[in-house]
Amino acid sequence: MNDEGEGQDDRRRWLVLAVGMAAMTAGCAFQFGLPYLIPALRADGLSLGRAGLLAACPTIGLVLTLTAWGAAADRWGERWVLAAGLGLGGLVLVGAAAVHGPVGLGVCFLLAGAAGASAHASSGRLILGWFPARERGLAMGLRQTALPLGVAVAALLLPPLAVHGRAVALLVLGGLSVGAALLVVGAVRDPARPAGGHGARAANPYRTPVLWRLHGAATLLVVPQFTVSVFALVFLVDERGWAPSTAGPLLACVQLAGAGARLAAGRWSDLAGSRTGPMRRLALTAAGVLAVLAAGVLTDSAVAVAALAAAGVVTVSTNGLSFTAVAEYAGSAWAGRALGVHTTVQNAAAACVGPTVGALIGGFGYGWAYALVVAFPLVAAAVVP
Repeated sequence: MNDEGEGQDDRRRWLVLAVGMAAMTAGCAFQFGLPYLIPALRADGLSLGRAGLLAACPTIGLVLTLTAWGAAADRWGERWVLAAGLGLGGLVLVGAAAVHGPVGLGVCFLLAGAAGASAHASSGRLILGWFPARERGLAMGLRQTALPLGVAVAALLLPPLAVHGRAVALLVLGGLSVGAALLVVGAVRDPARPAGGHGARAANPYRTPVLWRLHGAATLLVVPQFTVSVFALVFLVDERGWAPSTAGPLLACVQLAGAGARLAAGRWSDLAGSRTGPMRRLALTAAGVLAVLAAGVLTDSAVAVAALAAAGVVTVSTNGLSFTAVAEYAGSAWAGRALGVHTTVQNAAAACVGPTVGALIGGFGYGWAYALVVAFPLVAAAVVP
């Protein structure tokens, strides 16, 4: 296990983590929170399809630039790369407030997502450099909670702001991102780098299969995670007859429990001295819970709802473990690029889950769709190095 952060035992590391989380939260608020602006976009005359495409543009931009931002962080350090990307993305969003027409908005959203992608690789590198191995799992678990926090911020802010116009909502999102960039400049310091030459001359960790297997296992685990999260509400409403106002609070509690599961898994890995052992066990646990969910749906059992909630918690628990393992194995010279690749393949897989699993549900029903998805965490457990 890579222990490059072992000598960085300084109280500043918790400040760096807190600022990194704030930066990630601000970035995720517009990268993954724009769907909450869809009603406002439709009020401007856009069809649901066009509004949905606009909401997806930041994620497309993010996927296109993640690896490049990671390489920049490897070469020039985390602080300025993180601040520059977030600041640029925020300024683009501020400019988008004055843009009219779907094409111009789409370009702005894509550019903002591409710029804000710097947060995903840089904040992970900060944890690798500032935290010793005995604390990295917990720290990365905390960092991974920034995504649901960002979406929650968007859910709270964007609908009421959009009442005053789309431009107001975009100005606030842009302001949050620029503010986070300024906070990074003021509070974050790059961790000390190990002696021994420039990162570009370090041995390429992709010459062994370990990183490829970590990427593959984590990507396989994305499938059950998004299968549960994307279709949970519609399952409860359409198949179980729940009111959305009743299902929503339950699923919000599941999200909070999932964040807690990430932290618990990270702490478990710190105490165990291993990321991959807990990751493998949690993958097998996810397969078991999904099997119970599938059986409950196929037999129309009340167990299905409890299994759905449990699956929503267990399937997200491995997220921080895979990122920590990738950063540690890649080392400080390659961590930015490796985390960029890791996030790229996960987002690409996540984008395919909705239409693919949706087609399975439409053709065979929820029970058989959940049953087929059981195979993914089982294969992931075998792929984990």
